[in-house]
Amino acid sequence: MAGQSDPHLSLFSPSEVEFVAEDEIVEIVPNIRMEALNMICGDFGPFFPQIPSKVPLWLAVALKRRGKCTIRAPEWMTVERLTQVLDAERESPREFQPLPFHYIEISKLLFDHARDDITDAYLVRSLIEDIRDVRFHKVETGLETISGRTHAVKLKNLSAMEVNIVRPFMVRTLQAFYKHDSPQMIQQADNTGSRSTPVTDRGPRRDLRRR
Repeated sequence: MAGQSDPHLSLFSPSEVEFVAEDEIVEIVPNIRMEALNMICGDFGPFFPQIPSKVPLWLAVALKRRGKCTIRAPEWMTVERLTQVLDAERESPREFQPLPFHYIEISKLLFDHARDDITDAYLVRSLIEDIRDVRFHKVETGLETISGRTHAVKLKNLSAMEVNIVRPFMVRTLQAFYKHDSPQMIQQADNTGSRSTPVTDRGPRRDLRRR
């Protein structure tokens, strides 16, 4: 994964964050009868027409694309609930409202593949975009308050995509402040980088990377 290529950055691409979100559980209503599916991640089914079942989001999308089910939007994806969240976000400039950790990715996947299953889809989508904008504005405002005396930053209730966007800037900023406040650290880093590390031949190694 790209996020593992640089341990100091740990930045995942949006598609990688979305891939992780596909394991979230959602509810579907099958329109066919199917035997149970036995998978590494768990057993799902059997499925019967018009009887709700809970499955991972990736499986729900796969069945939906084949016309074998409808997907029930999560309880938080309603106009009433999202309106309450948006109002609370605007009224609390220093706090983030609790939302599913993958709310951005889940809503995107559902809008891409099951838009017809979402009640008031246009308004729901507009509310989610407004919530994202308000929350990102809070993040930007909070980052402006970081100073050289900041040793840690706590942002409660951030989502996976929000954390992924904030993390690289936050790490670089805190590292820069720390280095400026600790000149000896810079000198030690330079001395360490100038010394070559001897390489010991330990014989052939197996390539464990995923092919």
